[in-house]
Amino acid sequence: MWDTCPVLIEVELPTDLAEKVEAIQKADPEFMSKIVLYGLTRRTLYEHLRNSSDLTQEESTGAQAVF
Repeated sequence: MWDTCPVLIEVELPTDLAEKVEAIQKADPEFMSKIVLYGLTRRTLYEHLRNSSDLTQEESTGAQAVF
């Protein structure tokens, strides 16, 4: 697939949520990586689809203005 490299990310979470995340991370460290990857992938796809939708609307609006 591709080469990977670990990155340390620090975030501020509510205490109860932070405790749950730490427990999950200790039990299954790869799970948190998969969740972050899923979130980033979902966000990237959303932005891509939104931007391509905006471009399509602009093109159709421009085409309608010509006629």
